[in-house]
Amino acid sequence: MKPVIAIIGRPNVGKSTLFNRLSQKSKAIVIDEPGATRDRNYADCNWYEKDFTLIDTGGFEPASTEKILVQMREQTTLAMEEANIIIFLMDGSEGLTPSDREITNILRGIEKPVFFVVNKIDGLKHENRAYEFYELGIDTIYSISAQHGIGIHELMDDVAGHLLYQAEDHLDGEKRIRIAVIGKPNVGKSSLVNKILGYERAIVNPTPGTTRDAIDTPFEYEGKLYLLVDTAGIRRKSRISHVLEKYSIIQALKAIDRCDIALLLIDAEEGMTEQDAKIAGLTLERGVGCIIVVNKWDAIEKDNATVGNYVRDIKDTIKFMDYAPIIFISALTGQRVTKIFDLIGSVLHQYTKRVNTSELNSVVRKLLASKPPPRHQNRANTVSYITQASVAPPTFVFFVREPRAVHFSYRRFLANQIREAFGFDQTPIRIIFRKKSHP
Repeated sequence: MKPVIAIIGRPNVGKSTLFNRLSQKSKAIVIDEPGATRDRNYADCNWYEKDFTLIDTGGFEPASTEKILVQMREQTTLAMEEANIIIFLMDGSEGLTPSDREITNILRGIEKPVFFVVNKIDGLKHENRAYEFYELGIDTIYSISAQHGIGIHELMDDVAGHLLYQAEDHLDGEKRIRIAVIGKPNVGKSSLVNKILGYERAIVNPTPGTTRDAIDTPFEYEGKLYLLVDTAGIRRKSRISHVLEKYSIIQALKAIDRCDIALLLIDAEEGMTEQDAKIAGLTLERGVGCIIVVNKWDAIEKDNATVGNYVRDIKDTIKFMDYAPIIFISALTGQRVTKIFDLIGSVLHQYTKRVNTSELNSVVRKLLASKPPPRHQNRANTVSYITQASVAPPTFVFFVREPRAVHFSYRRFLANQIREAFGFDQTPIRIIFRKKSHP
């Protein structure tokens, strides 16, 4: 599991500048799919072969000065809970502020590594700006310029020394289907978790999870073994305000990284929101199976067109993952909750399905003959070989003369044809183009 690093601090201290510099250096992963754009408040990063997820917590524009300390305390508390490492960024040009002291007091004494960093130190002539920050009583203060890259290597080399990875437990040596309930706050995640584990036919054996802030629950349902991947925010009432809504992204990231199938819960009364679409995009980016679970369906007045309208609205909002099956439930009453397991089995079958190489080449060759890749430099961009490189998700590699010349629309065409030909209509698949080797 990738460690999570959160950048916290007051508004306008340069958090986003530092975030952008680190993510650009590591070529942050983004979804190359239409309709999947979203705020870049997180990125998968790498520092000298060490991977981590970087979170930009953003600044605050509180409505009144009375709220500022409460909101900073809430942000810092959430960062302490969700992140493995915290970078606390302060503004060297503005100097030490009472707010910096307040955040430092909150951070003092926690067990996680905290790096105290003074930004906007744009050269030796500005070094004296950092000295007053030692009044905080911190042994090591890092002086950087996020804009110009000064001091970044020293900071990140020390941060990288604290990047630890959690090994995955395989309980009792048995292979369990790992499912995670994800979604924004207050959509009924804890109700669904409790309903799933509360059925008499489910054999539950709660044990500590593989991370400090999660409780994974192994259980059996109708003879199949499951592991409910749980994050800290699921089992207790969320304290995430609208201002700090992006922390549901962090929780989703941590759960998605460790599951096979994600159950994305949305509120039937709200419909599919922008935040829901962001979280859905994470499942595509991470390559895990996803089921859209519309909760609170008992609260909706329905007629013959209601389900069709909901399905259409959801698919219009997340065109980039129209493969995800949709189910309508009530976690409160238990309506259709057990039907989720049928969908999990169906999605998992496709998610782990492998196609015979000769059959794959035979079918795809016919597709290529009817619609070959666009020509490159007035020459045919021929495909020499196709293979399925892996499962979970199914990943297909096309060896071509010039991979960079293959347009996104053609990649999507091939993906749709492979879905239809081999029955991958409920799972993400990946299409990769590689340059064919020459003897």
